Amino acid sequence: MEDIVMKLYYATGTCALSPHIALLEAGLKFDLEKVDIRSKKLADGGDYLQINPKGYVPSLRTDDGQVLTEGPAIVQYIADLKPESGLAPPNGSFERYRLQEWLNFISTEIHKQFSPLFNPALSNDAKEYSRGNLAKRLEYLNKLLEGRKFLLGERFTVADGYLYTVLNWAKPMGIDLARWPAVASYHSGIDQRPKVQEARKAEAKLTTPTVSPRGSLQPAGLVCDDAAAALGPWMSNRCVG
Repeated sequence: MEDIVMKLYYATGTCALSPHIALLEAGLKFDLEKVDIRSKKLADGGDYLQINPKGYVPSLRTDDGQVLTEGPAIVQYIADLKPESGLAPPNGSFERYRLQEWLNFISTEIHKQFSPLFNPALSNDAKEYSRGNLAKRLEYLNKLLEGRKFLLGERFTVADGYLYTVLNWAKPMGIDLARWPAVASYHSGIDQRPKVQEARKAEAKLTTPTVSPRGSLQPAGLVCDDAAAALGPWMSNRCVG
């Protein structure tokens, strides 16, 4: 019987980059499967909704055939498969709860605030409101990150991979991280990690820039495949950038 290899279902430019980074940092064996978010189809024509009825990415098929969804859960699962990687503190420790605190903050206060900016149906006033909320959260982050390389101190964790992923959306959405020097320095430092670059290059290899439904060229590395570009007002506020 053939062994099942873990498989990450992703779409370019989405928050699925976060578990992709975690898998590489952990040194685990896995396959990548690209999802057309618009049609909910896989490359072989399969129905993605049969894998994840929620219809968004990421999803992780584990090596025993189960499917796990929701980025913060997936990255902790990955970290616990390889505890010696240090990607997450041990379960039951106070530092683990600190990690979960960060994952929840990133998910609800950073990721969620970006989502309206991708929605062409929203007014400029609504988008400016979200930019204002993001500015407040980034100001908070800027103070905490002064003199720090990583969120939990001296070691990269899955929370760093997640924060890095959502911060990638700042520039294309008209937010200049230079306003928050500690955040900009943090983002630049994470970007230089070899496994981060490996993940980005792996996803970019399968993607070429296309024209969005509104006629604008989508920036490479954000939502440059036609699946993500087509999301528009249907974009998930949790798991699709």
